[in-house]
Amino acid sequence: MPTRQAPWPAPAPQAPSPQAPAPQAWPQQPAPKAWPQQPAPRPAPTAFPPATTAFAAPSSFPALTARGLTKTYGPTTALAGVDLAIEAGESVAIMGASGSGKTTLLHCLAGIIRPDSGEVHLATGAEWIAVSALGETARSRVRREHLGFVFQEGLLIPELTARENVAIALMLGGVPRQAAEHAATAALATLGLAGMEDRRIGQLSGGQAQRVAIARAQVTGARVVFADEPTGALDSQTSAEVMDVLLSTVTGSGRTLVVVTHDDDVAARCRRTIRLHDGRIVADQARSPR
Repeated sequence: MPTRQAPWPAPAPQAPSPQAPAPQAWPQQPAPKAWPQQPAPRPAPTAFPPATTAFAAPSSFPALTARGLTKTYGPTTALAGVDLAIEAGESVAIMGASGSGKTTLLHCLAGIIRPDSGEVHLATGAEWIAVSALGETARSRVRREHLGFVFQEGLLIPELTARENVAIALMLGGVPRQAAEHAATAALATLGLAGMEDRRIGQLSGGQAQRVAIARAQVTGARVVFADEPTGALDSQTSAEVMDVLLSTVTGSGRTLVVVTHDDDVAARCRRTIRLHDGRIVADQARSPR
């Protein structure tokens, strides 16, 4: 029997198809750049940390110097060539009639304003800072890190508690809030305000409010504390108590105290009194403070 043919021809064998190329991988993305590491929070100091062991009073090492300071406001001469050196651990009262230049001198020494000419240098322990040569931002940093301030009215924030008013000085320098408030509590206790930490400023007496201001001025470890008429709004007894606190906590721990005052009794508590007249130093008297 003849072989039966398939109704359609058998397909020719196909050559194996070439292997398709593997899909190209996506280009590898670079690893994400890490954010710059934040600096570690600044630890809170203990209450009233000493400025430095090298500054223990008494000392012949100057903490603050001024040379040839001049400052004018229009036709008025506030400072007319002031030369001054203040030792570490020293208490100095600056006196003079209204308009004599004493507050202007304090502001120049503290870097609040720049003199028209002359130089102000601050010793930090590791170096001298030419305060008068710095711009506003750098002078603000010097005030925040190395100086403390007590004013006649305290200039405390009435909406904050006593503890918060002190802690804010540390927080501005990078100390975490909890640590700052812990240090503030210790500082207030040192000044006899234990149990009053949560009172607002309006709930404190004038003397107590000034103690809060004194704690704020020193809790950062300031090397120099400037006090502008710190007892001007207080009665005589409270004034004496505030000066006791200032002297014992500032110069008593090796810091330097510069006080502007009209009060002879306040000046007599300081080791040295400088008198200004028409922007010039006319007297510089050292004494054994009483």
